[in-house]
Order: sequence, then C-alpha cells, then structure tokens
Amino acid sequence: MGFKARQDEIIRLIAITAQSQPLLSSGLWFHHDIRDNYYYASYLFAAALEAGEKLPFKASDAKQKAEGVLLEVLQLQDQNESSATYGHWPLNLGEAPREAAPHTLPVELMGSLMAFFASRYSGQLSEALASAFDEALLHVYRSGFYRQTNTFGHHDAKYTAAKLIFGERFADAELLGDGLSNLRLTLAHVRKEGMSEYSSLPWFWHWVQAFTCAWHMLDDRSIQSELADLLDYLWSERADFYLKGTWAGAHCRGQKHDIPLDGNVLFDYVQFGDFELSPELPRTEYAGFLYYKAPERALQTALDRSQPSVVKKVVTKHTEAGVVRLHSYAYVTADFAAGGMWERHEEFDNEQHRWDITLPLGQQFGVNQAYFFHPSDTNAAEDARHQTGHTEVLFHKNTIAALYPLPDKASHAIIGVLPKADWQEERGLLLAKVGTVYLAAYLMQPYVLEQLSDRCLVTSEAKHNGVVIEAVSEKYAEENGIADFAAFKEKARRSAPLWSTDLALGVNYTAWDGTALELIAGRDGTSTKTINGQAVDFSGYGL
Repeated sequence: MGFKARQDEIIRLIAITAQSQPLLSSGLWFHHDIRDNYYYASYLFAAALEAGEKLPFKASDAKQKAEGVLLEVLQLQDQNESSATYGHWPLNLGEAPREAAPHTLPVELMGSLMAFFASRYSGQLSEALASAFDEALLHVYRSGFYRQTNTFGHHDAKYTAAKLIFGERFADAELLGDGLSNLRLTLAHVRKEGMSEYSSLPWFWHWVQAFTCAWHMLDDRSIQSELADLLDYLWSERADFYLKGTWAGAHCRGQKHDIPLDGNVLFDYVQFGDFELSPELPRTEYAGFLYYKAPERALQTALDRSQPSVVKKVVTKHTEAGVVRLHSYAYVTADFAAGGMWERHEEFDNEQHRWDITLPLGQQFGVNQAYFFHPSDTNAAEDARHQTGHTEVLFHKNTIAALYPLPDKASHAIIGVLPKADWQEERGLLLAKVGTVYLAAYLMQPYVLEQLSDRCLVTSEAKHNGVVIEAVSEKYAEENGIADFAAFKEKARRSAPLWSTDLALGVNYTAWDGTALELIAGRDGTSTKTINGQAVDFSGYGL
C-alpha cells in the first residue's frame, strides 16, 4: 500500500469518527479544544468528496455537516482590528464558545493549514464557506502573529512557514523574503547545532507539518527546493530513531499519549507504513493531507533494521548560563531499541524522558516502553513523564544501567514502567518475554510489582537505588545457546550485577556480550562511567 492509500485510510477513519460524533448545541463537536473541531471537519469534508462509496453514510450529508462545523470555527475568530488578539481564535471553548477568550496558539497551528485547505478545495467549497475562509485568512495575514524573533523551536517553525505561505498568498514580497531568510537560518542552525527540542512530540511533527504545508503551497521552485532541504533533514533525523512506529531513546518532552506508549503515529504511518494503525488516533492534525517523501537513505535506515545500529548525536542547548552540549545514544535492532540521553537537562515541567527500552508497536502488550525513573511529582502511576535529575546512567548497546542517589528531602521511591507480560518476580530481578524480546531487570532494592490495565508498574523504595535492564532478542539468544525462557532465566540469574554503597553508590555488570560495565555515583555529585575499564568517550558523537 502506497502513501496515498494510507492517507486515504486515515481520512476515511477520522471521517467515520467525525460523522458518528453528535453535534453540540453550538454546532461544534467539542468544546475542549477548537483544533479538534477543525481537524475532524477537514477530514469529513475531504472524505465526502474523495471517499464516496467507501463511506458508511451519505456523502452529501457529510459534506454539509463538515461545512457547518468549519463555518462555526471560522466565526469564532477575533476580527476586530483594534483588538490585542486580532486574528486569533479561542483554544478551550468552555460552555459558551462564542464568549471564549482568544488564545495565541490556534492561529499558529491552524492558520497555515486553513490556507492549505482553502486552496486545495477552492472549487468545492460552498460560496459562504469560501468567503468565510477568504475573510479569516485575510485577518490572519493582517494580524502579523508570525512576526516573532526566531529562536529555532517548534513555534518558530510555524512562524517561518506562515511567513512564506501568507507572503505568497497576499503577494507580500517583504514577508516572503523574511520567511526565506528565516528558513535559511533555521536549516543552518539545525545542521550546525542539532535540534534543541530533541525527539520532542508532538512538536517535531509541527515542524514537519508546517514546512510540508509550505512546500506544497509555494510556486517558487527555488524556495521549494530549500524547503525540501529542511524536510530532508527532518526526515533523516526521524529515521535515525525510528523502529516500526516508535521513537527510540531520549525525548526532550512528550505528551501522555506518547510516553509510555507511542501514540502520535500518523505521519510515520503515511511515510513508512510498516506497522498496523491503532484505532486510537490521539493526534489527527493533517497527516492525511500533507506528504513529503523522505530521502531514500532515510527510508532505508528506518525500514531496514536487519543489522543493529548505534546512533550517537550531539544536541546543543543555549541557556542563560551558556552553551550546553548533550549527548544522545540509541541502539536500534529489528526487535527493540535501547538508549537515552547521557546528561540530565532541565526541560519544561521536568518532561525530559531520560532513557528506555523501546519495543515495536502492534504486539498487544500494552505500553511499548520499559524504563525506571525518580518522579518529580506524586502522580507517577497516572502520568509517568515527569522526572527529577537524581539519576546517573550508563548505556551500552542492549544494556542500560541507572543509579538513583536520592537526597534526604526527596521522596525515596523510584518507579518502573514495564509492558504487560507474565513477569517472573525473584529477589532483585524481574524477568519476562515480551513478543520476541527477553527482558531482565535487576533492582538493587526490594520492589513491588502491580499489574495495571495497559502496563506493569514497579515501585522500589530506598534512599539509594539502582537498576540494570538488558534486552535480548529471541534470535540472538538462540544463537548463543539460550533455547527458551527457562534457559534465559538461568542465564540472567548467573549474570546478576554487583551493587555497592560503601564509599559511593555503584554497580558493576557484565553484559551478555561480555562487556564489563561500571557506573559510580559519588557523594559529591560526580560520577564514573566505564566500559571495559575505559571512561565513556563522547568524541565519536556528532550531528
């Protein structure tokens, strides 16, 4: 199935959901977020025109319903030119959408997409809807919401794309030139310093969405070529950490539907298509409309994991204290991936996802990530994203070691998130086979395992704690004389790490490939990380 068929599948699935959703008295489907109304209506309109006989409802009725919602959305724009929120829409609509206060976010996310939609379907829109789009887009252009200082984040990606799109739509050569300048600066920046919002979801997709939208809409071939250069970079970056719909390794930030289960998968599905689409689609946005083919090398990287690969990258952070270099590590195989970020960095709301073992999607074991962390709040069982900095890590291929030297005033409990499986509980050890992967998790301190609906939750309480987790594919195990789970258990028991708390918190572990790993967290805040007696060296890391 090609990308167009996958896009059509997405359009049809979302349209069916939209048509079955009852409208509220406001004429909208949702009052929690205006964007969901816009996205659902876009898909329903497109399906009514393009899916035809494949829909389980009358296309003309669907088109009329979609147009009604789109008109209602457009009417919520602040069109008062003297208003401080001129050109904006409300975000959370509340009980009375027409009284909801405008917010800066919707126009940033929807403005360019509205221009794309109005252009793509200009010949099929009713006269009233076409006129409403023209008026709304003129106000968006005049609002100048996109006139911001470029700091090379996801907001700036959308501002830059908007400058290009609205500069061309309204023949504003100055705005178009400003957008082109920002585009060039952005590409130069990420090539030199990496993406400071590393593997950050859904914000990475906002980059892809914004620049793909501009690539589709601009007629100037030279600008389109420069947009293609940036999109090539983005998809190459994505491919490096890709494994069958998942995103391996560390994340700068993430939403609850991406950690500990990769759920924001629609752009991946259209691009790569090597996993089954879940019926749960938490982020619809415009993956069904926007497509840019990834470079062949990126496609090969993402889709051919027959040989394990190690991805090492440097990420540059510009802070008030100066420039900080972070080092990202991922080991990716056909059956799993492992890795994370060597350094702790203070991200928004403590959302740095430091490390995990990642399993492919679609294997019916609930969440697809395995990791441990020291939570920064008391709601870790419900939201396992917020971590403190009281962690030291050591990465080596399929093995991750982590130590948790916790201060007196901190909570003395670490949390583990594991996929649903028949976990065998032993003293200081958890064992399971999840899909085609054996997992062994060693804990320094006693633990409690709890079975939840979509995951297993581990709690281990102690001031000083540690975890070593190793993933081994069934194929690799068989090649090394491990025929079944019983043999794996025996091997794991013999490989138990050595923990120490005398002068410092530490662990020594010999990985399955014979590599000697040592991680020490000193009482003075320093750490020692060695692999076969050699200190971890970051000289091989690059952009």
